[in-house]
Amino acid sequence: MEHFLYILPRGLAIGILISAPMGPIGMLVIQRTLSKGRLPALATGIGASLSDLIYCLLTGFCLSFITDLIEKHQFFLQIFGGVVLVAFGIYLFKQNPTRALRSVQNQPATNYWRDFVSGFLLTFSNPLILFFIIGLFARFNFFLPEYRFYHYIWAYLTILGGALLWWWGITLVVSKLRRRINVRSLKFINQIVGSILIIMAILGIVFGLHDNFG
Repeated sequence: MEHFLYILPRGLAIGILISAPMGPIGMLVIQRTLSKGRLPALATGIGASLSDLIYCLLTGFCLSFITDLIEKHQFFLQIFGGVVLVAFGIYLFKQNPTRALRSVQNQPATNYWRDFVSGFLLTFSNPLILFFIIGLFARFNFFLPEYRFYHYIWAYLTILGGALLWWWGITLVVSKLRRRINVRSLKFINQIVGSILIIMAILGIVFGLHDNFG
């Protein structure tokens, strides 16, 4: 029981800290909360959380191998991640969100699946988060030598719980603010978010090229 209590706050904190940085996925969740409603945004966050959990599993069980893989192919992974971000940015920039402002209850179920998959893929396209996860595991001294298999299961469940708690809170706050935003401004918000994603992607590609060929 002592180990379970030791793991709980640390796992929740790791899950929240992995999700908290307002990177591309954070902005996408906010945009979807504003334009489509809370449930599609939550589906996006759940997809991102699952991707983070997979990277946590890889970090925990294949630490040395994964670190070597990232170090050897960091340039190509940066370029791939940049291309994915550019694609998402262009899509958001061109999208007219007012067409999606239907009642969440009236939207077909497949929409939630697409939101889930897009959240998963956007997060999964950035494997450099592994270094962040490694740092968090070390910072919180998360895994102890005396852990049994059920401790590991509990540990990863708490990480997932922390990530889901973060997205639940973010979508709740943004959905409250949504009522104060004029519908006509949503397309402008889309263009801002899309532009930010494209700029972030270009910067990532430029820095990657500079580090390898500069």
